[in-house]
Amino acid sequence: MSKLKEKIRKIAKTQSTVLITGESGTGKELIARAIHNCSDRAKQPFIAINCGAIPENLLESELFGYVKGAFTGANNNGRIGKFELANTGVIFLDEIGDMPLYLQAKILRVIQEKKIERIGSNKSIDLDIKIIAATNVNLEEKIKEQKFRSDLYYRLNVIPFKLLPLRE
Repeated sequence: MSKLKEKIRKIAKTQSTVLITGESGTGKELIARAIHNCSDRAKQPFIAINCGAIPENLLESELFGYVKGAFTGANNNGRIGKFELANTGVIFLDEIGDMPLYLQAKILRVIQEKKIERIGSNKSIDLDIKIIAATNVNLEEKIKEQKFRSDLYYRLNVIPFKLLPLRE
């Protein structure tokens, strides 16, 4: 546990993207929150989103938000997405391995450009965020199956953080 705490403190000092891997129930979100709480962004937002729990057709609008009239049924005022809510803080993308391929390309662009566009808008919004992603699936296997982008994997895996199963 002491080694784990020291690793969290060390990672918290960086602005690099973190990929937390481990079995279900190992506390990936707790580690992400600990990294946030030990960082210089601790007083800023920590926004968590479970990429596997939100229906595929809603996930994009949850992440990026949308402008008024972007699609049928859209809120009349538009909506701020999770990336924008996390601006100046941390966004935690849980179960990133379950994200559809077309959204993976958009996430890759966000990591590279540090900008987003709401759905239906052509105006870029600058971001200052730390991205922490987590998964319980083997992303290298998903890459071989062509279900996960290798370029996104390498952008997320800047600082790998592997959690041991609780039985160990």
